[in-house]
Amino acid sequence: MNFDKLAQAVARSAGRPLTFIIAVTLVIVWGVSGPIFGFSDTWQLIINTSTTIVTFLMVFLIQNTQNRDTDALQVKIDELLRVTEGARLALLNLEEMKTDDLDRIKQGFVELGRRNKGEADDPSRSSTAGS
Repeated sequence: MNFDKLAQAVARSAGRPLTFIIAVTLVIVWGVSGPIFGFSDTWQLIINTSTTIVTFLMVFLIQNTQNRDTDALQVKIDELLRVTEGARLALLNLEEMKTDDLDRIKQGFVELGRRNKGEADDPSRSSTAGS
């Protein structure tokens, strides 16, 4: 089994309600066992070490899943741009641009949105005015 399939399987399992219930149950069992072990350093170390390891591994799993989702979404958006008449095909590879260039394009869209909002607020400038 390759890493992608393993990551997807673990992510699916980690996101299920049963997994959450198991985790909560383990924490409750750990908490209830405190008096039995005299709230010792070892008793505390068990939960600290366990949660640290799980958190450490989940960071990589979540990042992998997020990267896959982002890549898939990007391909879908690129396809929509490609088949949409009048779309700016130069926008297809924005994720590959330098941050400064991307910020400049984003600012252009912000300004375009402000102008369009102004036109929408002024009925005399609307293309449907007087119809």
